[in-house]
Amino acid sequence: MGRFAGKLVVITGAGRGLGAALAISLAELEARLVLCGRNEQALADIASIIVERTGNAPTCIAVDLADVGSVTEASRAILASNPTVDVLVNNGAMWLEGRKEPYTADEVAGVVNAAITGTFLFTQALLPGLERSESPDIVTIGSISGLLNASLHTVSVPFYAAKHGQSAIAEGLKQMLVGSPVRSITIHPPYLDDILPTDPEWEEVAHRAKGGRGTNRDVVEAVIFALTRPRHVTLSMVLDTDNGGQYAAP
Repeated sequence: MGRFAGKLVVITGAGRGLGAALAISLAELEARLVLCGRNEQALADIASIIVERTGNAPTCIAVDLADVGSVTEASRAILASNPTVDVLVNNGAMWLEGRKEPYTADEVAGVVNAAITGTFLFTQALLPGLERSESPDIVTIGSISGLLNASLHTVSVPFYAAKHGQSAIAEGLKQMLVGSPVRSITIHPPYLDDILPTDPEWEEVAHRAKGGRGTNRDVVEAVIFALTRPRHVTLSMVLDTDNGGQYAAP
């Protein structure tokens, strides 16, 4: 895992859940981190955990992916301090569950703008930094909901549509970046149990029997696996936890 040592990794949605699990895990593999998210206190809390476990302090950048101005400001701040970006993990997204009551305009705009507009603009802005890297990667954390003919299950139509759009961005980037050293990798997880490397369950789930429910650790390991493949290999991975096909996930 020495190939992560010293690499600059930018993670959106890093203040909680899967983003936080990725941040802690990659920090333990000696990556240098920029943690991005809407909640500055949540980012600071994860940064404190990383300092305690590794001794290295990540950079925290507040960004609201649903706000174009915030995306522009954050991307400029990242490149001003880190001209070279090795890995961008597009994990940030807004969850909106299915319900009978109508959704507000703000709810719909927030979900769609964060997953599509904000994700694309953030990636586009950081591309010059990625192109300076010797091994640049863009990792998009999609969803089973974003796959063709996926069941709506319990997600809202705006979230379902947003994840389809995010999946299209990842595929479009893959095609756009043909001939360049930048890879576009996609991971599509199902519903997940939300655990962190600081939780006792993190070690316990490594020994689950077939059919066990997915966790953040599964996605972290999938991301690390994808990033450590030879440079000529680009992956799009669907995580199947053998739960009867009832998939839909943030």
